Amino acid sequence: MRFGFGSNWENFVKGVDLNRVTLARQSMIEMLGAPGLEGLRFLDAGCGSGIFSLSARQMGADVVSFDFDPHSVKCTESVRKKYLPNDEKWRILQGSILERDFVSSLGQFDIVYSWGVLHHTGRMWDALDNAAQAVKPGGKLYVSIYNDQGFISSYWQRVKRAYNRLPLLKPLIVAFHAPYLYFARTLYRIATGSRIERGMSVWHDMLDWLGGYPFEVARPDQIFGFYRRRGFELLEMKTRGGKHGCNEFLFRKKP
Repeated sequence: MRFGFGSNWENFVKGVDLNRVTLARQSMIEMLGAPGLEGLRFLDAGCGSGIFSLSARQMGADVVSFDFDPHSVKCTESVRKKYLPNDEKWRILQGSILERDFVSSLGQFDIVYSWGVLHHTGRMWDALDNAAQAVKPGGKLYVSIYNDQGFISSYWQRVKRAYNRLPLLKPLIVAFHAPYLYFARTLYRIATGSRIERGMSVWHDMLDWLGGYPFEVARPDQIFGFYRRRGFELLEMKTRGGKHGCNEFLFRKKP
């Protein structure tokens, strides 16, 4: 049982414009602490819509993008065609982060990027381990993983399972949660003039959240300890402060 992430992204990319791409690129610059990636190899593991692969390419990196979902691969190809047609330094593939031989075949990278992906594989810890193998010594790993909220996370897991297992309930699930996940967030942005995080869409984010299954979570200390044991040091971290959503981590692989 799996949510159609790629189909959701296909609807999202119809509304992608340069403003959204700029916001996506700015979010990467803020976390990586570098305005440019000239000459670096960048792996987008679970490329989704493709706008972060595009951002990395615009920053000068040689990019390899892959996704398990063929619809996400199609989305990324359409973004490349629109903004960087015939670009020879941007490869797009279909594959799974859980397939260790596939990941190994790609080589190692200066930056491995996987935002909000690995907790949807059904084998999160294997996915986290395989992502680590793709980072070259001295390289960086940028991952985001759903925050563990205990019983609240258990509630969301039941919601996501019902969303995918019982299609007739989808309208009711959306209607019940939309006042908080969509309308309240939209009004907050209007009132504060805040930007849309990472160039995303509130509506498509909501559907991704309600339907996003498989679904696993982790505490920040679990992610930190997992990568420390594999020779990584933490450079930056953004946590949700007990709220739902993703904690973000930037690690460096020790030489």
